[in-house]
Amino acid sequence: MSMTTTSDTEGPTLTVDELAARAGVTVRTIRFYSTKGLLPPPVIGPRRVGHYGQDHLSRLALIEELQHQGMTLAAIERYLEQLPPDLSAHDLAIHRAVVASWAPDSPEDVDRAELERRAGRSLDDEDLERLAAMGVVARTEPPGTYRVDPGLLRLGARLLDVPIAHETILAARTVLMEHTRSAAHELSRLFRDEVWGPYRERESDPEHVAAMRSLSAHMQPMVVQALVTAFQRSLKEELREWLKES
Repeated sequence: MSMTTTSDTEGPTLTVDELAARAGVTVRTIRFYSTKGLLPPPVIGPRRVGHYGQDHLSRLALIEELQHQGMTLAAIERYLEQLPPDLSAHDLAIHRAVVASWAPDSPEDVDRAELERRAGRSLDDEDLERLAAMGVVARTEPPGTYRVDPGLLRLGARLLDVPIAHETILAARTVLMEHTRSAAHELSRLFRDEVWGPYRERESDPEHVAAMRSLSAHMQPMVVQALVTAFQRSLKEELREWLKES
C-alpha cells in the first residue's frame, strides 16, 4: 500500500490507517491514545475524514520510547501534559533522543536461574524478599518469573551481605531517592533552559536532532561522574566531622 508522505512544512496528510502503518501500531491503539489525550486530534478534511501529520508520528514515537523505558500510560500522560503545547515534530524528536540517551536500562523478565546468574550468587526466598523490598526485583506471571532492574541488581546482591539492618538500608534508599530526584529536577531544568531552549530557537534541521542526541549522550556520563564525585567528597566531609564528634 502506498502511503502519503508528510513533512513538518506540509499540512496533515495521513489517514488513520496510513498513520498506523507508518508508526507500526494498530488503528485501535491510535484511537485509544486519542481518547486518553496522548495524541492531538486530527485535522478534519473533506467528507469528515481525519488527517494526521508528522507531529502525530513523532508523538507516537515518543510514547513508544517512554513505554520502552517502563513508564505506564498514566505516567506518560502526566509527562506529555508538562510539555509545551506548541512543540513541533522536530522538538518531539529531540525529546525522544534525550529520553533514549538518558534513560536507564529497562526492566527485564527472567527466571530464577537467570536471576541468580546475573546476581552472581544463589538466592533464597528471604534474599528475594529483601531484593523486592529494595525495588530490585518483583515477582511476575507466570510463577517463577521475576522482573529485574539490571542497574540495581548487582548493588542489591552486594547489600544482602552487608551487616546492616534491612530497615536501615531501606531508609538510606529513601534518602538517596529523594535527594537524587531533587538533583535530577534541577539539572533537567538547567538542561532545558540553557541547552534545549537555544535548540528550539533554531530552524528545524534533521542534523539538530542528531546533534542533540550526541550532546545528550556525552553529557550523561559527565553529569553522573560529577554527581558521584560531589557525593563522595560530601560524604567524606560528613564522616570526618562525625569522627571528630565521636
